[in-house]
Amino acid sequence: MKNIWFFDHVNLFHLLCPHKFKDYKKCHSFDTYQKSDYIYFTEDAANKVFLIEKGKVKIGYYTGAGEEIINAILTKGELFGEKAILGEEKRNEFAQSIDMKTSICPISVETMHDLMRDNKTFSLKIYKFLGLRFKKLERRLQLILFKDTRTRFLEFTKELCEEYGYDCESTGDKIIVHPYTQKDIASLIGTSRSNLNVLMNELKDENIINFNRKELRILQKMA
Repeated sequence: MKNIWFFDHVNLFHLLCPHKFKDYKKCHSFDTYQKSDYIYFTEDAANKVFLIEKGKVKIGYYTGAGEEIINAILTKGELFGEKAILGEEKRNEFAQSIDMKTSICPISVETMHDLMRDNKTFSLKIYKFLGLRFKKLERRLQLILFKDTRTRFLEFTKELCEEYGYDCESTGDKIIVHPYTQKDIASLIGTSRSNLNVLMNELKDENIINFNRKELRILQKMA
């Protein structure tokens, strides 16, 4: 399904990066990717997990018809490729840089398992992260399966507001400066771009939202 996940208000890079641990600091390195560079492809060996030091990464896959489906857009401090920790041998998705310069900390699965075995606090943080990610995934699946498109979109705007939003003091509106295109949002909530466009314009006419290419505004009526 078409989903997104977040680890609320926590910069995992500061918690989990191996350069924080003395035994791994000397052999620790970063990889840099330009916009549109792939970090990994579907079917690649799943032998690493990745932390984003800076930039943005798109996670997704291609359907049999060649359609790109976006699962998530992740930013600074977030972890991806984490299913390798649980024994995934081959990737079932791709990861692609969508920023002009994205810095990634690759961590081998072996190193991650060593850190988890030797550091209980580290291990608990990993399990907490995986638990919260799966919980969000389950919630999004329930929305896609059982809720209409309007409800899914409004729930998605609430998630965006928590992640990217701030208050406009003069109007009381919630302003969200986010990294998504309409195509991305449509994929993330399980609808078509044309249906999403119709819905967003309906909500605009109802004075619930306003929007442009880079900003979504939740009007005071809804907030």
